[in-house]
Amino acid sequence: MGVVLAVTVAAVSGCSSSSNDDAKPAAKAKTVSLGAATTKFQAAVEKFDTDGGCLEQEPGTCWKQMQALMGPVRTLRTAMHADKGTGPEFWSGAYVLINKMEDGIAVGEDKGATAFGTNRPAVLGSAHELSRWLDAHPAK
Repeated sequence: MGVVLAVTVAAVSGCSSSSNDDAKPAAKAKTVSLGAATTKFQAAVEKFDTDGGCLEQEPGTCWKQMQALMGPVRTLRTAMHADKGTGPEFWSGAYVLINKMEDGIAVGEDKGATAFGTNRPAVLGSAHELSRWLDAHPAK
């Protein structure tokens, strides 16, 4: 029993006779340009509007639209972080709006238009504010 336990502990702790010299390095994350990320995000906001927005009042009826805005805004945030031409101070207003969107989506569902604690303004309203902010603050 003691030998089995020792072998199990050695295997779990990472002690083994095989070498990890053949391990491949982790792939570097693909960075999207700031311009492309901005365009993609603003196109997602425009698509939301041209598709009719979110007219239903009931909970759950706008969850897909809310999620559709989150992918492009997360890509935008990554591009903002990678941008060397401007500093975090420049992006502070955008970060506030993105954080509001993240807080709204973190609820995990669409709470509806009239529910107490609705998260639609946090996600949908902040997306529109961010789109306007990007128009008023083009990256240099």
